[in-house]
Amino acid sequence: MVREASSVPAKNGLTWLWLSLAVLAFDLITKELVIDRFALGESIRIIPNLLDFTRVHNLGAAFSFLSDASGWQRWFFSALALVVSAMLAWWLYKTPRGDWKQCAPFALIIGGAIGNLMDRLRHGYVVDFIDAYIGQYHWPAFNIADSAIVVGVVFMLVTGLLDSRRK
Repeated sequence: MVREASSVPAKNGLTWLWLSLAVLAFDLITKELVIDRFALGESIRIIPNLLDFTRVHNLGAAFSFLSDASGWQRWFFSALALVVSAMLAWWLYKTPRGDWKQCAPFALIIGGAIGNLMDRLRHGYVVDFIDAYIGQYHWPAFNIADSAIVVGVVFMLVTGLLDSRRK
């Protein structure tokens, strides 16, 4: 009996989901620590003129986008996180495990998306606490999940640009 070769790599990128789980665990642990130790709006200086930990509840998305909407945004961003995570998991399934330039960013984004999704489902908002600024220039508060998403997207863009320049 002759078997046809599958178009799916035998050792696919789903093994990279360990990175997603690590991001998710670190994100959830840090958020629980913040919830347990900080009142809403409470802040502690970490590095003067650069970094504070401040407990903030974000009802919207990045930079509090749509945070003042009537509540539908919670379900919209939850559905978006599920769709994006499922799509990226499918791409991991189709990607060879050794293609770390694609697998690592996908895994980072999945871990971050699921971390913020869990907040939305449990609390109705995302817990942010990393408060970065330089003098009067202030960056909106964010969390580990947000950081993983940004690092994953930037990594995808940079490697995509570098790979296209080589060709």
